[in-house]
Amino acid sequence: MTVFRKEFLWGGATAANQCEGAWDVDGKGPSVPDMMTGGSYTTPRRITRQTEEGTYYPSHEAIDFYHHYEEDIALFAEMGFRCFRLSINWTRIFPTGEEEEPNEAGLAFYDRVFDCCRKYDIEPLVTISHYELPYALVEKYNGWADRRVIDCYEKYCKVLFRRYRDKVKLWLTFNEINCAAFPGGAVLGVSTIRGYSGSFPMDDDDPAERFLALHHQFVASARVVRYAHEHYPEFKMGNMICFLAAYPYSCHPDDMIKTQKHMQMMNWFCGDVQVRGEYPGYAKRYFEEHGIRIRMEEGDLEEIKHGTVDFYTFSYYMSSCVSTDPSLEHTGGNLMGGVKNPWLKASDWGWQIDPKGLRWTLNEIYDRYRIPLMVVENGLGAYDEKDADGKIHDSYRIDYLRQHIEQMKEAVSDGVDLMGYTPWGCIDLVSASTGEMAKRYGFIYVNKFDDGTGDLSRERKDSFYWYQKVIESNGEDLS
Repeated sequence: MTVFRKEFLWGGATAANQCEGAWDVDGKGPSVPDMMTGGSYTTPRRITRQTEEGTYYPSHEAIDFYHHYEEDIALFAEMGFRCFRLSINWTRIFPTGEEEEPNEAGLAFYDRVFDCCRKYDIEPLVTISHYELPYALVEKYNGWADRRVIDCYEKYCKVLFRRYRDKVKLWLTFNEINCAAFPGGAVLGVSTIRGYSGSFPMDDDDPAERFLALHHQFVASARVVRYAHEHYPEFKMGNMICFLAAYPYSCHPDDMIKTQKHMQMMNWFCGDVQVRGEYPGYAKRYFEEHGIRIRMEEGDLEEIKHGTVDFYTFSYYMSSCVSTDPSLEHTGGNLMGGVKNPWLKASDWGWQIDPKGLRWTLNEIYDRYRIPLMVVENGLGAYDEKDADGKIHDSYRIDYLRQHIEQMKEAVSDGVDLMGYTPWGCIDLVSASTGEMAKRYGFIYVNKFDDGTGDLSRERKDSFYWYQKVIESNGEDLS
């Protein structure tokens, strides 16, 4: 008997700012990623207030999906994709975020993309905002720290809903919204990013400003979810959480309590607001203990209460441990690392590989919320090198994905309502954290390198054919 439902949404995921390129084409304005230089595992990216001549900005060309989308979507269809998670570049639609009328050339581009998906019966899953805040809103309003950005976002969403109502049914309001609960402010566009040069998560942090900005995103998300429910009942509206599974390093009660607090504020807080519709008690205590007072306006909590999402999506790459012992070895991770788990191996970038943690995570989330779930990011960033035959034999990626799909099957057998799976970077693209191309995730190799060179040609990796077989068998053939 097949474990996954017949209509399971197999596919892959990308983000506009990491794949589209064409950063100033057809009326597009600059977004925050367009002002971010290249970096590496050891050299942090910088954010410049103006583009610097002679400096490499990875998002400016990226892999040029803007001019290659037909080829790329055809390759996705060849793999058998039923779903393609992509994002819309806000500044293609409103170059500064404040225009009265949207940019028609930008809207027409996504019409073409969605029509291409329809040609192959691929369901678009659209992230409305995936780290691409218009840079003009950073300079003018201090990004999401200003309530006026809520109105800009609301206007942007209404344009998208009206334009694509017959082409898109599945929407996510913000990518990894809980990243705003981590130190720093790059995803929020707050003042700390202006001319920033340092590590990510950002070491220059104002928690009060950050949680105010996050509150504004909660209100914005709730407003557009409620609007969609009222005007487009055929839509399904979801959230998206960066889930950072954490285990106590030991069974010492202090480690248990510290892990619980970590899980609450890092993983559960934003989901509790967006699914349950209210600020949880532990968050109120956290704010009180850290001297954080959020300036809410009348009606904000009512908006949040009535703007809850229909399904819950999340990224899962790794897990880490939590301990009260400061002498223990730490390891890197997706936006945040943690104490190294001695039972786990790690990727080339130090991210600990924990397939069984995905089963645990799925069960924990579903037990808490009881709404449909979807894994919308999961994958292995690795150095891919061509073998003597000119091909990429990425058995390490296949092993990683196989083990995670096996654990998804276990979670479904446990009773979890799982809608689909869209591994991250189904085609090689720019790394958000480092700006590298060398950190490759895709089933499809793109001839593009960290210095900006490359002819942008596409090639199938071994994992391409493996995933094709997985989809065709609805997850039964993982060999």
